[in-house]
Amino acid sequence: MTTFAPMWTRSRYNPETLQMEEAKLTGREIFQLVGLRVAFVLAIGAGSVWLFDQVFQSPADRARDREIAFLERQLEEMRGEVALMEGALGDLAQRDDAVYRTILGVQPVPDHLRHPGIGGVDRQANVRGHVHSEEVAELKDRIASLQRSLVAQSKSLDEVTDMALEYEKRLESIPAIQPVRNEDLGRMASGWGYRIHPIYKVRKFHYGMDFSAPEGTEVFATGDGEVVKVKRLYNGYGRHIVIRHGFGYETLYAHLSKSNVRRGDKVKRGQVIGLVGSTGTSTSSHLHYEVHKDGRKVNPAHYYFNDLSPAEYEQMLEAADLENQSLD
Repeated sequence: MTTFAPMWTRSRYNPETLQMEEAKLTGREIFQLVGLRVAFVLAIGAGSVWLFDQVFQSPADRARDREIAFLERQLEEMRGEVALMEGALGDLAQRDDAVYRTILGVQPVPDHLRHPGIGGVDRQANVRGHVHSEEVAELKDRIASLQRSLVAQSKSLDEVTDMALEYEKRLESIPAIQPVRNEDLGRMASGWGYRIHPIYKVRKFHYGMDFSAPEGTEVFATGDGEVVKVKRLYNGYGRHIVIRHGFGYETLYAHLSKSNVRRGDKVKRGQVIGLVGSTGTSTSSHLHYEVHKDGRKVNPAHYYFNDLSPAEYEQMLEAADLENQSLD
C-alpha cells in the first residue's frame, strides 16, 4: 500500500544504509517552504489581477483613460499657445521700447511696470495634489502673468498713441513753410538781423523777414493754429494777423492789404489768411513775417524745412544774411 509522507517531512538518502529515510524539517526549513508558497500564490494573484485589468478593463475605466489622454494633449497644446503669446508680447514690448518710444523721445517702460508681480497666498492651491497638478499650476501661473503683462502693455500702447497724436499735432503746428509762394526765392527782400531802416535811415535790428510781392499776393498760414489778433494800424505793422499755433509758437503777418480771417478762427497750414499789401510803416508792397517762440522773436529762416531742399535752404540763408535795407 502506498503511504504519503507527513507534510513537514522529507526523504533523505542515508549513505550508511543505502536507503531513503524520512526526516522531519527544521523550523527554518518549514518557514522558508511556507514563505515560498505564499509568495507564489501572491504573484499568481497579482498577475491575474493585472491581466484581468488589461484584458477586461471596464467601460468606465477606458472612458477615464481616454479623457486623461485627451486632457494631456490639451495641456500640451495650451502650453505651446502660451509660449507663442509670450513670444509675441515680448516682441511687442521690444518694439514699444526700442522703436516707438525712441522715436517719440520718451523713456522705456520700467521692467517692474511691464512685468508686474503678484504676491500673497498660493493662487493655485486648488489644483495641487491632482494628476498633473504641477504642470497645470505652472501653466495657470504663466497665463496669469501673461494677463498682467498684457494689461501693462495695453496701457503703454495707449500712452504711445496719445504721444504720437500729440507729436503729430506739434509737427502740424510748427510754422514750417514760407508764408508766400517763393519757388525761386526771388521774393526774399530782407532777412533777420541788423538792417538800414527805409525811413529813418539808421541801422536797426530787423526782427523778421520781408518778402517782396505784388499787392494782392496770397499769404498762407505757416502752421495749424488759432487766429488771436486781426488788427489795422496806420503805422507800424499796418493791417496784420497773429496766429497762435500752440507749443509756444506764434506767427505774425504784417502790412496786409486784406485779411481773410477773424479773431478766433481755426486755420490749417497752407490756408490763405490774407493778401500782401503796404499798410502801416512800409515803403513798398511786401509781407513782413515773424516767428515767436515762448514769447521771444526768433529767426524765421530756421523754420522753412517743409518747403525747401538743402540746396535751396542754403541759398535762402545766403540771401537772408545780406545786410541791406529793409522794407519796414
